[in-house]
Amino acid sequence: MPSPDTTARRDVLTGVLLAAGGAIAFSCKAIIIKLAYRHDVDAVTTIMYRMLFALPLFLALSWWSGRNKPAPSAQEWRTLFGLGFCGYYLASYLDFAGLQYISANLERLILYLNPTIVLLAGKLLFKTEVSRRQWLALGVSYIGVLVVFAHDLRTGPDIAFGALLVFGSAISYAIYLVYSGQLVRRLGAMRVTGLGTTIACFLCIAQFFILKPPSAMIVAPEVIWLSVMNAVLCTFVPVLITMMALERIGAGITAQIGMIGPMSTIILSVLVLGEPFTVWIAAGTVLVVAGVWLLARSRMRPDS
Repeated sequence: MPSPDTTARRDVLTGVLLAAGGAIAFSCKAIIIKLAYRHDVDAVTTIMYRMLFALPLFLALSWWSGRNKPAPSAQEWRTLFGLGFCGYYLASYLDFAGLQYISANLERLILYLNPTIVLLAGKLLFKTEVSRRQWLALGVSYIGVLVVFAHDLRTGPDIAFGALLVFGSAISYAIYLVYSGQLVRRLGAMRVTGLGTTIACFLCIAQFFILKPPSAMIVAPEVIWLSVMNAVLCTFVPVLITMMALERIGAGITAQIGMIGPMSTIILSVLVLGEPFTVWIAAGTVLVVAGVWLLARSRMRPDS
C-alpha cells in the first residue's frame, strides 16, 4: 500500500497535469473556430453546432451532479438562467463573433484579462480594496494587450470592432464569476456549471433558428467535425478536468498553471493557422502573463 506522502505527491502531480491539460484544451477553442470560419460559416452557425453537440454532455453532467439532491428553488432557477445567459451564452457568442475579425492570439490575450476584470468589478460593485501590487498587475496586463492590439490594428479597421466584441465576452464572463459564488456554495460548482451551460446551449440553438432558416444547417462536413471537437475537447472536457484539478491542488495553483494557455495558443496559431509570430506578440504575451502572475501573487500575500 502506498504511503500517505506518496499518495499526496501523486494527487498533486495528477492535479498539475489536469490543470495543464484543461488550459491547453481551452486555448484550442479559438484555433478550431478559426478553422471552421474557413468553410463559409458565421458565428451564429458555429456556436449553434458547438452547443448542439455539447448539450447531451452537459445534461448528463447536470443529472450526475444533482443526483440524490433537492431540485433548485424557483429563485435559484432564475439565478441560473441569468448566469447561463451572461456567463456562457453571451460570453460565448461575443467571443465567436469577435474571432471573425481578430487573430487567435489577440483573442486569447484579451480573454486572459478575465482575472483583472473580476478585480475591477469587485472594486466597482462591492467597493473591495485594490492594493498597489494589484493596480500594478492590472497596468502590466493591459499594456500587454495594447501592445498586440496596436500592432494588429495596422492590418485592418475591423480589428478594433473584433477586439471590442471579445473584451465584451471577457466582461460578460467576469460578471458571471462575480455573481456565481453564492449559488456555487449552495449547489456546487459542477451542478452550476452543468445547469448554466445547458441553459446556454438551448439559448444558442434557439438563436440560430430565430435568425436563420433550417436550411442554413447545411454546412461543410469539416464544420461538423470541428464543432464536435470544439464541443467535446475544448468545452466539456476542459471544464471537467479543470474541476478535478481544483479538487486536488486548489484554485491558486490551478490558475497559475493556466498561464500556459496563451503560450499554447501562440504555438497552435503559428503551426495550424499560419498566423505570424512577431516580437510584438511575444512582448504582449509576456506582459499579460506577467500581470496575471503578479495578480495571483498579490492575492497570496498582503500589500506592504
